[in-house]
Amino acid sequence: MGVKITESVTWVGIRDWELRTFHGEEYSTHRGSSYNCYLVRDEKTALIDTVWSPFDKEFVANLKKEIDLNEIDYIIINHGEVDHSGALLQLMNAIPETPIYCTKNAATSLKGQYHKDWNFNVVKTGDKLSLGKKELIFIEARMLHWPDSMFTYLTGENILFSNDAFGQHYATEEIYNDLADQCALYQEAIKYYANILTPFSALVTEKIKEVLSFNLPLNMICTSHGVIWRDNPAQIIEKYLSWADNYQENQITIIYDTMWDNTKKMAEAIKKGIRAADSEVVIKLFNAGKTDKNDIITEVFKSKAILVGSSTINNGILSSVAGILEMIKGLAFKNKKAAAFGSYGWGGQAVKIISNLLKESGFELINEGKKVMWTPDENALKECEEFGAQIAKAF
Repeated sequence: MGVKITESVTWVGIRDWELRTFHGEEYSTHRGSSYNCYLVRDEKTALIDTVWSPFDKEFVANLKKEIDLNEIDYIIINHGEVDHSGALLQLMNAIPETPIYCTKNAATSLKGQYHKDWNFNVVKTGDKLSLGKKELIFIEARMLHWPDSMFTYLTGENILFSNDAFGQHYATEEIYNDLADQCALYQEAIKYYANILTPFSALVTEKIKEVLSFNLPLNMICTSHGVIWRDNPAQIIEKYLSWADNYQENQITIIYDTMWDNTKKMAEAIKKGIRAADSEVVIKLFNAGKTDKNDIITEVFKSKAILVGSSTINNGILSSVAGILEMIKGLAFKNKKAAAFGSYGWGGQAVKIISNLLKESGFELINEGKKVMWTPDENALKECEEFGAQIAKAF
């Protein structure tokens, strides 16, 4: 059933309690997600976004309980990705002539995905659509996080429908930010930014400053995933500006995988050395083969430095470490330092491979790394502690 959030706006989305991965298997959703969409009623009625296709029939059935579908005058698609547009086929079968308002890139995307030439109305920043007493104002938001993305602002109610921006993959019955579990909300918000929006940080800052320059009053931010920001909605905008500004905390994250625990022993000794040299820094240790990759990326995002370790295998590195390094490279982190470490039996190439990958990913290498042959003995572990101390002193 819908949830009335103002006199003219009703939430008509779907909560996906069972979702555990997103973007295929690329993004973990420990707390599920929601596909938020909204009915805006005035003299004219607009539907803003739809839901993912597995829920298309449920969505349309629920929508019919809220409104006669023929009374929907406009459909606004802020972003063409299937978790937002997936119910369009089902919906448009019922109201095929209803105009769809979206960006030029979104029209191209929707035609490419659904192979339908619906009644597309292309909009750009500053374009307006009158609903009667209120207007919808469109704001293009390219690469936040697709080329087709846009925001929609509702005058009178002072609501920004922000699509993916400011959202979280978080299914909760408490639809508003002030009612939600604050720890879970913050964790899912920073995880979402770290794993999805980091590569576009410069554009995030630029777009937020542009929107703020319009001096539009803001009562609420209605996202497409997670909670609606109604209590001090500016707080998440401030967080985004902070996260977009080469974000880091006083944290060092150690990531490793190990074949016979030798690299694990190195990692623990390095951690001991860091702690001995710096009692204040936060140190987090993760086995990449056993820890959720998106949770690791979130900690990388928060860190001022990362240490990455792997045993040498087949003249290369362990697959879990290779995978996390590929993710790190794609996210284009800025203003972070790094170093490599690892154990080996005869080849010993892992440290050099990791160092090169970290450098290619934009990290400043603290040193050439640390490698230990076979099982680290007492002297080798002492050297690893000294290596950790050197890391701590690099700041």
